[in-house]
Amino acid sequence: MFRKLTAVMLTLFLIVPAFALATEDDDSDVSLEDALIDAGLVQITITDGDGQTVSDETIEIVDKTLPRYEADGSIELTMTFGGDFTIGDNVQASGKSWFEQQLDDQDRDVNFIFRNVKDILEADDLTVLNFEGTLTTASRNRYKTGNEFLFRANPSYVTMLPDNGVDFVTLENNHVLDMGEEGLAETKQVLTNAGVCYSCETEPALFTLYGVKVGVLAYKTFDGAYDRLFSKVPEDVQALKDQGAEIVICAFHWGAEKDYYPNANQLKLAKIAIDGGADLVVGHHSHRINPIEEYNGKYIVYSLGNFAFAGHNGPDDMSTFIFQIRFRVKDGEVTTPDGFIIIPARISSNTVDNDLIITPYTKRENIDSVISVLKKNGEHLDNPVTEYPTSWSD
Repeated sequence: MFRKLTAVMLTLFLIVPAFALATEDDDSDVSLEDALIDAGLVQITITDGDGQTVSDETIEIVDKTLPRYEADGSIELTMTFGGDFTIGDNVQASGKSWFEQQLDDQDRDVNFIFRNVKDILEADDLTVLNFEGTLTTASRNRYKTGNEFLFRANPSYVTMLPDNGVDFVTLENNHVLDMGEEGLAETKQVLTNAGVCYSCETEPALFTLYGVKVGVLAYKTFDGAYDRLFSKVPEDVQALKDQGAEIVICAFHWGAEKDYYPNANQLKLAKIAIDGGADLVVGHHSHRINPIEEYNGKYIVYSLGNFAFAGHNGPDDMSTFIFQIRFRVKDGEVTTPDGFIIIPARISSNTVDNDLIITPYTKRENIDSVISVLKKNGEHLDNPVTEYPTSWSD
């Protein structure tokens, strides 16, 4: 198997195994590992949290830390953001899960969710989703057994992320602890082994992307966290700036489920983050799309809705959108001269049930419907964007 590396190369997020030296009848001292590297390739083994091999493949080395300059000396980065990503089983329910049923229908091809968006995600420089669930074999969290939904996915399913251009996930939401601290720890290890970077409140991410230092902060706002975060978020943003971050992104899991626009605390926290130096705010949790605000020249995407949601076979609103933004960095200054686009979509490839295959809308009436909802609910914002472009002008 051969593919290009799409994961962000921070400290080489790949687990590169030691290789045996050349075979006995080879007189050279060149190891297989050295030979592959000389050819611009590397062989990796992706393992789960228990060290079991998930896949073994050879990939082309693409060092995404090296600067990539435009003619004017600037560096332009295209980033893609999707909403809640929930796969696997709800262990509180009996029988075969909806996710496993869909996987069976797709001949056990774990990449099926991304079938209609893979090209989009592989064409950008960074793709970020909110991973709402676990990749673990651990047992359910004994403190949450009264919850209706507890999500757990087979660790081997992690390959669907790097194989489809997903470089990064946030891990602050109300389901990352469904299998307890043990499950969260294994989830982090499984992601790391697969070359997928993550961020949570206690583990902010800072990495170099094509010569630009990017920081990602993630938070959830439940259980009275707002008052604490009003002061902590700007401190965390400044801490990343002090470490050299040129672009800082804040991701919030916030608001109430099924809300189509943000509440007063969300509005306040988003602006505090921007005032503190954040360059972009993205949100999720409501399972509904929320409007976008432009504040002090920065964008606040209050809710990206769902990207994939295995918890329901037929949600009453399956519309969503993917958000893309282009940052340009030159001489330490960050701008968004090309602004953003949205890609209106449905979390299923059909209108009958939720087959989990996120699918961009192609019919004008569907695209206009998503934009109409965003504009209507933007009336609740101080500074709503007035246009929702769906394609880049170039």
